[in-house]
Amino acid sequence: MAGRIHQINVSPGGVPKLPVPSAFIGADGLDGDAHNDTRYHGGPERAVCLYSLEVIEALQAEGHPIHPGSAGENLTIAGIEWSTVVPGTRLRAGEALLEVTSFTTPCNKNAQWFIGGDFMRMHHGRHPGWSRVYARVLAEGRVDVGDPVELTATEEVP
Repeated sequence: MAGRIHQINVSPGGVPKLPVPSAFIGADGLDGDAHNDTRYHGGPERAVCLYSLEVIEALQAEGHPIHPGSAGENLTIAGIEWSTVVPGTRLRAGEALLEVTSFTTPCNKNAQWFIGGDFMRMHHGRHPGWSRVYARVLAEGRVDVGDPVELTATEEVP
């Protein structure tokens, strides 16, 4: 299954993350990106946060004022069936190879993107298939907006 990078997002900390045309993904995440609270964000097992453009658009259709980058994802991905992106999934994004490590736990900083502040709308346990995911970096590399994103066999080596 193939998709593409719709948007690349970084910030000096906090949300929203803002779009950039390209970035280098290293072992600790995207160059130019940082986190305000490293207890819950960042580090090798949470180096890159991914989210689906189609899920964001479905949330917008429900009336939520969310948009790409607002929920803190680094890569907004289009064209992949998001319910198949689960822990253990490997994705080739541009030159980088990523492995999904976990579903994210929604943060109250995201309440502003949801009607009535219901940021738990993107909690995997309550709404499977609607969560952002964290990934580790198996192979570093550059990503550009529009680059292909492909789910890969778990046997692929970096």
